Amino acid sequence: MIPDGLQEILYSLQRNKLRTGLTAFGVFWGIFMLVLLLGAGTGLKRGIEKGFSSDVRNSMWIRATRTSIPYKGLAHGRSVQFTEADLAAIRRQVANVDIITAENPLGSARQADIQVTYGSNFGSFGVFGVAKGYFDIKRYQEYRMGRRLNDLDDDERRKVVVIGTRVKDRLFGDKNPLGEQVIVNGVNFTVVGVFYDSGWEGRMSERLYMPLNTFQKTFGVGENISIIALTPAEGFTGDDITEELDTLLKQRHNVAPEDRKAIYIFDLAKQSAQVNATINAINFFIWFVGLGTLMAGIVGISNIMIITVKERTVEIGIRKALGAPPWNIIRTIILEAVIVTAFAGYAGLVLAVGLLELINFTLTSMKVELNYFSNPEVDFSVAMSALGILVSCGVLAGFFPAWHAARVSPIEAMRAQ
Repeated sequence: MIPDGLQEILYSLQRNKLRTGLTAFGVFWGIFMLVLLLGAGTGLKRGIEKGFSSDVRNSMWIRATRTSIPYKGLAHGRSVQFTEADLAAIRRQVANVDIITAENPLGSARQADIQVTYGSNFGSFGVFGVAKGYFDIKRYQEYRMGRRLNDLDDDERRKVVVIGTRVKDRLFGDKNPLGEQVIVNGVNFTVVGVFYDSGWEGRMSERLYMPLNTFQKTFGVGENISIIALTPAEGFTGDDITEELDTLLKQRHNVAPEDRKAIYIFDLAKQSAQVNATINAINFFIWFVGLGTLMAGIVGISNIMIITVKERTVEIGIRKALGAPPWNIIRTIILEAVIVTAFAGYAGLVLAVGLLELINFTLTSMKVELNYFSNPEVDFSVAMSALGILVSCGVLAGFFPAWHAARVSPIEAMRAQ
């Protein structure tokens, strides 16, 4: 059985269906757009973060190219080549370095240009020899099968590789590749792991990694390395060691101190900071637009409650004359505002969350990978907080006009007719 107070509220809402419907839609649309925008913002943030690959965010990557300035009788345009001796020199002379490792490509460092074969299947991929500690920097690489390379693989020069998911799909399809052998330049290597790396829009998953010692012995590349990777020690940043690294490597390879092209140091932390600043700006814009839409709904219900109270001024006067306490009048009007805001807000919340889940399900089931957009969803606590704020505003929207009406004397209220 419906209580009399609630029955009165429902009667009032039914008597003004159009007004109630428009008010509820304003609230519904406000919470719907806010949750939808927050979910889209989360998807954008995750999509951008995926483009960073699996590297730790404070990693630094150093590569050598060609000199651009003559120095000590050496002509410009001279190629600079790193070796393992450079790693040892950095360990000895640069104090604030934590992890230091290296990679060496069999072909191009940027292009997937080495043919790899399994049975009758083949494809062109990137093949790299990697030093100890490499996977401490590739810390967030997702291993979907098997394991990473370890120090024992390098010490014993084992002919093992880990392969990216795109390599696995091209060569093995649905078959389990673990324990199988792939052929690289006529040499067999056993697959011990399958990883996914989102860097370069997923192209980092078109790689095979093998221990550096194995790589050097098998392909006869000596101690040359292509890229040095390292992280600053705890409490330090890339800015603290960049100048020291640059000076040391230029001295070792007879590069002019003012030459800015021969040795390039990429600090991932700086790029991360720039991207985070962009993401924060986007989030601010999303909150600004979403809260603006929400406020429009709140203002709408406030106006409606003012009109409702004004229309019921005579009724309020009669009820007061019959002995109804002021709080009873205020409570009835507040409950009307709460019912409208809570029902419409919850409907908007549910529909927005459902739409985000549908988008997620569609992208996952169709295996669609969008650039800079991934897994849109909204934090449940944030969504419920928004709904709570909305209902609270609904309470205030009903309270102030009701409180004002409850203070009017019965005679003045009945004269308002």
